[in-house]
Amino acid sequence: MAAITFIGTGVMGGPMARHLADAGHSLHLYNRTRAKAEATAKQITDNGGSAKVFDSPAEAARGSDIAISCVGNDDDLSAVILGSQGIFSTMAKGGLFIDHTTVSATLARQIAVESGPRGIMCVDAPVSGGQAGAENGQLAIMCGGSKDAFARAEAIMQSYAARIVHIGGPGAGQTTKMVNQICIAGILGGLSEALRFAEASNLDTDLVFDAISGGAAQSWQMDNRWKTMADNSFDFGFAIDWMRKDLGLAIDESRNIGTSVPVAALVDQFYAEVQQSGGGRFDTSALITRLKRKS
Repeated sequence: MAAITFIGTGVMGGPMARHLADAGHSLHLYNRTRAKAEATAKQITDNGGSAKVFDSPAEAARGSDIAISCVGNDDDLSAVILGSQGIFSTMAKGGLFIDHTTVSATLARQIAVESGPRGIMCVDAPVSGGQAGAENGQLAIMCGGSKDAFARAEAIMQSYAARIVHIGGPGAGQTTKMVNQICIAGILGGLSEALRFAEASNLDTDLVFDAISGGAAQSWQMDNRWKTMADNSFDFGFAIDWMRKDLGLAIDESRNIGTSVPVAALVDQFYAEVQQSGGGRFDTSALITRLKRKS
């Protein structure tokens, strides 16, 4: 069992760290808001595991063979990895770094380049499955990096994943996450319109769901969010604020590679409307709130 540094113990990182502790690893924890790291450490130690909180990423990474991050955005990740108090300043040569943050493919590739002279293996490994997937250890993880780095990382990530796929070289995990978010945006856009259409047609939405959820319209979002959207319940983890960040990455990358994502860009504008009305912390299914119910 390894001593693992875990940077970022929020709604996603906290459960991942707990699963690692349950698997027998000892944890070195850092979070920008120390209280969150302390809360995760207490949960781990109360359950018989080993966890210690540190005051900087560099301190947490000293003596660890493996470091994992799950933070907010490009700036956050760059600071905790490449900054003066970042983990690369203290990680030992031959270490392994796994990043679960959703960031730009450009930064993922930069980190891989920066890790080379230090002898550190890197895997960019954004996740899908939301808070529930993290809590239940059922995340889907899409990975970029060398085959050797992935082979080392896979055994660690199995503690909290249901599916782990190596896509390609550095940055490939991040671009695959963009594909994932583009798909979700389109599905939720269609699902929102379909549900409001059913309501306006005075149909029993439970019966509509029963009729169509076993056919070609079926999706994870339909199975898990149709009824909650109908009930105006939007407290299921992944927030619109974060979805807009992810869609922004996908839109920027589409320009970089010379393609277009018009549906994703349109849904991003719709999410902006929900943000402006105060719904930025609602989960992504709150897209439906911009479509008014028939009176």
